[in-house]
Amino acid sequence: MSLLSMFNLLNVFIRHVSKQNVLGKLQYSSQVLPQFSSEKFNKTRKEFSLVELKDIDYFKKILDKNRVLTEESDVLPFNIDWFKNCRGQSKVVLKPKSAQEVSQILSYCNQRKIAVCPQGGNTGVVGGGVPMFDEVILNLSLMNQIISLDDISGTLVCEAGCILENLDNYVREHELIMPLDLGAKGTCHIGGNVSTNAGGIRLLRYGNLHGSILGVEAVKADGTIVNCLKTLKKDNTGYHLKHLFIGSEGTLGVVTKVAIHCPVKPKSVTVGLFGLHNFENILKLYRSAKSSLGEILSAFEMCDRDALNSSSKYLKQSLPISEYPFYVLVETHGSNETHDEEKLTQFLSKEMESGLVLDGTVTSEPGKMQNIWSFRESIPAADLAGAYLHTYDVSLPQNCYYEIVPLLRERLGNKARVSGFGHIGDGNIHIDVIVPEYSTEVTNLIEPFLFEEVAKRNGSVSAEHGLGCRKPHLIHYSVDETAVQLMRDLKNVMDPNGILNPYKVLPDDGV
Repeated sequence: MSLLSMFNLLNVFIRHVSKQNVLGKLQYSSQVLPQFSSEKFNKTRKEFSLVELKDIDYFKKILDKNRVLTEESDVLPFNIDWFKNCRGQSKVVLKPKSAQEVSQILSYCNQRKIAVCPQGGNTGVVGGGVPMFDEVILNLSLMNQIISLDDISGTLVCEAGCILENLDNYVREHELIMPLDLGAKGTCHIGGNVSTNAGGIRLLRYGNLHGSILGVEAVKADGTIVNCLKTLKKDNTGYHLKHLFIGSEGTLGVVTKVAIHCPVKPKSVTVGLFGLHNFENILKLYRSAKSSLGEILSAFEMCDRDALNSSSKYLKQSLPISEYPFYVLVETHGSNETHDEEKLTQFLSKEMESGLVLDGTVTSEPGKMQNIWSFRESIPAADLAGAYLHTYDVSLPQNCYYEIVPLLRERLGNKARVSGFGHIGDGNIHIDVIVPEYSTEVTNLIEPFLFEEVAKRNGSVSAEHGLGCRKPHLIHYSVDETAVQLMRDLKNVMDPNGILNPYKVLPDDGV
């Protein structure tokens, strides 16, 4: 491909991303397409069949020609992840509207041994939703129907392509909320959230997503539609098969419908932003918040100065408090606005007197709360703007939650800027390493050093974003070989031809 053609295709990609509103405000570091993932990660194509004209003709019979994309400029946006770190080589995108169409597609691809990459909103950060080579992209964006809502039990049943924010807006009209909240909520799909077992900022209050999923419908590699779409809170009839699909990143089956329990919408929401001197004080403040705020505590987020300053510059807005080494964002969900705001204000006053909090602000005004959250949620987009971003999603015991950030700063010196932010309540920290452009030198300084340090602290190399194509070789840092072998056994049973999202999650044999 000529350089001019690459530029033209990139412009198409940027316009497409703008329409999709990926994380609201995405900017790009250069005018060059990202390197092919297969080259970047040194992968060898497996013995899958190439897509031929007869295959395209068959797909058009199942769908219709408007839902079978084959033009290079149309396919390109679906080949690139939103971080511009991964790029596939697919020649065709299929956009089904029903589980039956997904079933027909997978049955055919399984017989022909054509590899398939299931794709939702494509907001992942580990390349799980884009092809490695020329896999057929199965994009579920047209499967976006809400099927039912039981406002007594709070059970929502919907198709996998529903956008998270749209679902939250819908259930709020019925005095409920989605138990999951993410920075990518305006673009990510609930099916992708389920397939990666997404975490988010409300986990502290509403638990991990797998605890809120009551049932799923999924399609196996051979086209079999597995109906586990129960809407009961308690059902111990046999194996919990839904958990095979939750968090499996589309490697065991394609999730097509979801039944999810939605909590009651809080009558009162209050947000506080606090400045602190050091990380040790953050842990003390967290213990105090659990005791003082108790049942109304819904989020406890931390950001270091580098992370929040980056977001502030990106948004071109000043923080509502002065500059400090660390910040904590606290949110409460309750039933009495006056009581809850007073409780959080008292908590702030007490901890300012104790010296844990240096400065802070508390608000229950929607506009001001949204403004405070925007600083936290814009950090990834801010770090990506005008640079190359290495982003890492790991879990660590809370007593050593922040230790790796200063270690990386010392190791990288002036070669990179390093920041840390994340969810204190569940031990999930996001570590961003920002460099002007990609270099193997910096990558080799970070990896595997970072993961070795995580393993030393009994952490997890993947907290909430999954393994995708970027982390399968790291699985042994967190998972015992016997468990990896059981995963392989499940994969072989569920997908013996290995057509579903190959090169993802599990390491190559012998690795």
